[in-house]
Amino acid sequence: MRYFKLTIAYDGTDFHGWQVQSSKPTIQGEIADVLGRLTQERVALHGAGRTDAGVHALGQVASFKTQSPLSAGEFQRALNALLPETIRILDAEEVGPTFHARWSARGKTYRYRIYRGKVVPPMIWRYVLHYPFPLDENAMKDGVARFVGVHDFASFAASTGSEDEDHVRSTEREIFSAELVRSANDEELVFTVSGRSFLRFMVRKMVGSLLEIGRGKLTPDDIDRLYELKDRSKAGPTAPAQGLVMVTVWHDEGWRGEP
Repeated sequence: MRYFKLTIAYDGTDFHGWQVQSSKPTIQGEIADVLGRLTQERVALHGAGRTDAGVHALGQVASFKTQSPLSAGEFQRALNALLPETIRILDAEEVGPTFHARWSARGKTYRYRIYRGKVVPPMIWRYVLHYPFPLDENAMKDGVARFVGVHDFASFAASTGSEDEDHVRSTEREIFSAELVRSANDEELVFTVSGRSFLRFMVRKMVGSLLEIGRGKLTPDDIDRLYELKDRSKAGPTAPAQGLVMVTVWHDEGWRGEP
């Protein structure tokens, strides 16, 4: 058996998220289907994270195992030839049997873009939230600083859809870094956050809460209050999917062994 790691970029606009769904196009489904055609096997493709419908990626990571004799380079070329142009395999690498895209992951970085100009250029409308109205950006930056560290993010997470699972799951997460800056052209607010792992809709709820701070409907101190409340109805709304991109995933590279 051989083991492979894929680094993937995609435009999530026309897909129903990462995870396979019956009769709906998904990123995982498209790639697994092509891998099945290439290997003549039923390939189990594991992603580092499950991006939601409409969310994009610059550095999603996936892993699979196969008995195929194809090299990593041949997999990359064949996948890019057969996949939709909205999904690209940036890199393919043969790895050891201990590597797993999800379980070997040590952290992820996400970015959310808010376009502040009056008119969104047509080249980027799929990738930004358009918000041209007044915002207190200094207050928002104060709120961003409250995210860093280990906190209970229950107020910033969507339900799993199961009351039993919601009751037993841990909602404590560690955020390594978070920042809100103006883009180089000064037309966008860009929120970048890195952490060990994230709950469903967590980044989008964080952005929604920051926007509420910018509008004056919440204060930066309310971020700390929300950790205590553990009530997602008290946080800001879930920001639209199109502004969010999974930037990168970093992994435990122990499978490489000694150089």
